[in-house]
Amino acid sequence: MRGFSLPTLLSQALVAYTVEFDNETEHLLPHRTSDHGATAASGPRPWLVSLVMWCNCMKFVGADGVQLGEMERLARTRTNLAGMQRWRYITVTPGRNDRDGRRPGPDAVVRATEGGRMAQEVWGPLFGIIDDRWRERFGDNAIAGLRTALSAIVDSVDLELPDCMPILGYGLFSSGRNGAATFLPRDDQSASPDGDASLPLSSLLSRVLLAFAVDFEQGSRISLALSANVLRVLDHDGVRVRDIPLLAGVSKEAVAMSVGFLEKHGCVTIEPVPPPGRGQRVRLTTRGHVAQQVTSDLLGDVEDHSQTRFGTDAVRALRSSLEPLVGDGTTQSPLFGGLTPYPDGWRADVREPSTLPHYPMVLHRGGYPDGS
Repeated sequence: MRGFSLPTLLSQALVAYTVEFDNETEHLLPHRTSDHGATAASGPRPWLVSLVMWCNCMKFVGADGVQLGEMERLARTRTNLAGMQRWRYITVTPGRNDRDGRRPGPDAVVRATEGGRMAQEVWGPLFGIIDDRWRERFGDNAIAGLRTALSAIVDSVDLELPDCMPILGYGLFSSGRNGAATFLPRDDQSASPDGDASLPLSSLLSRVLLAFAVDFEQGSRISLALSANVLRVLDHDGVRVRDIPLLAGVSKEAVAMSVGFLEKHGCVTIEPVPPPGRGQRVRLTTRGHVAQQVTSDLLGDVEDHSQTRFGTDAVRALRSSLEPLVGDGTTQSPLFGGLTPYPDGWRADVREPSTLPHYPMVLHRGGYPDGS
């Protein structure tokens, strides 16, 4: 019995790291949220967003700004540009050839606002802080072994992958479908100037996970994000819509996007819960059951193929370094030890998850790894 797939192990570790990072950001950064309003601190208070928005945007916005095309080249993925402006992290000055200010071209200049610069000061050092916490929590040897295993695979990946998961669009594809990026062959000159081994743990996890996702989605009409989370927990008898977020570990918004796609493609039906129950349930169709089985088999094939692609020893080392951290994937998992939010944090007011996502649901809503 192999247990969790490698992408699931990678995902749960990455989501746990990100949630811990985001909780600390919320604690340190003056900000605004929809339910909690603005923090008491004076001065700029940008809308609260997740780690991904540093990696796909703010990391590359220097004191003099950066051209949009250059920012996307460095990030190797796109940000939610309109959102980052609306959330008061950046301003965008149209380029000379831009005729429509709503659609800036590659020579448009992105500059940090005062709130954006404040966020940069918080985010920059925070990766080192969370990395140190993980070493203290899990042990120096465990995290050193995980970094070594991740770095060995990152060094073997032949694609230019970003340091974070991409924002998912329609169909929740990570690459090559429905507007998702197609990643280019790797150019060694474009690698991290300090080498992949110096990357934060979250970046190493993201790159390896994304390499698996690219391989999976080349052979699937259903994205890894959708199949690993929502499709995985459905059955012929039906699952109540309100229960899916808890079972899958993702937000109700992510569930709505997933179910909408599956329904449109004939994989599920949505119908009332039989009396005396209330609400709606999602039930797999015959096509959906086939899709569930095919994607599950494909996930196993992708992991088997990874042993040829990256080396059997490298893949086994990665699995053996992740399994003790993830455990059984429930609230008893060692990963949950770092997920307790601050009492005034927004996650303290929502239901505690019973599991973490089996694949990050990074949406345009702020980049949170569970689609929140």
